[in-house]
Amino acid sequence: MRALDLRWRICHLRSMSTHIDTDRPDSLRHTLLEDLQGLSIGVFFCALGLQFLTHLGFLTGQTAGLALIVSYLTEWPFGLVFFIVNLPFYWLAWTRMGANFTLRSLACVTALSVLSEWLPSHLAIELVTPAVGMVIFGTLVGAGLLILFRHKGSLGGLGVTALLIQDHFGFRAGYVQLLFDAALFAVAAFIFPPSVVLYSLLGAFVLNVVIAFNHRRDRYIAT
Repeated sequence: MRALDLRWRICHLRSMSTHIDTDRPDSLRHTLLEDLQGLSIGVFFCALGLQFLTHLGFLTGQTAGLALIVSYLTEWPFGLVFFIVNLPFYWLAWTRMGANFTLRSLACVTALSVLSEWLPSHLAIELVTPAVGMVIFGTLVGAGLLILFRHKGSLGGLGVTALLIQDHFGFRAGYVQLLFDAALFAVAAFIFPPSVVLYSLLGAFVLNVVIAFNHRRDRYIAT
């Protein structure tokens, strides 16, 4: 009996230690400095990826794709259009995701708008083929968005809606964005040459696959 009792106590202590090791949310939270550097790197990755996209004259999905279409058709600066397009989504983010997430997203959108206008005068892309350029774009922006999500930020717009759907219904954010992109590219097919749409679809596919495979509700939830 003593041996059985001793075994039970050992098993109980092990289960308690496992619970303590895996259920420590306070110890896993990012500091303000960690969030700041994470959001900065995420925005930079996205801005760098967009340079390949705009250099090739292609499109993307989400609100950035909508802003690009408007920018190409009107010749207005992409950064300005991108900032304006995202304005209506901040109310949704404020009411459903909270002030912290909204302010971080607003800061990220503003930083990307400024950086996307500043980078071209400091970075020249000499040669990149369309297919390689779109893979680079999708990988960089996908990684950048993952970093933003991990540090409770976003680039506003569809990203906010996609995260809300994922957190409340379990439907992955990448798949939500993929459906929106399909509708956006269907419209673009009537405006731009087929080659532009096809290469743009490649970039959007890579981007959304990166998010869909790496941003999981049971690992990271934006709150």
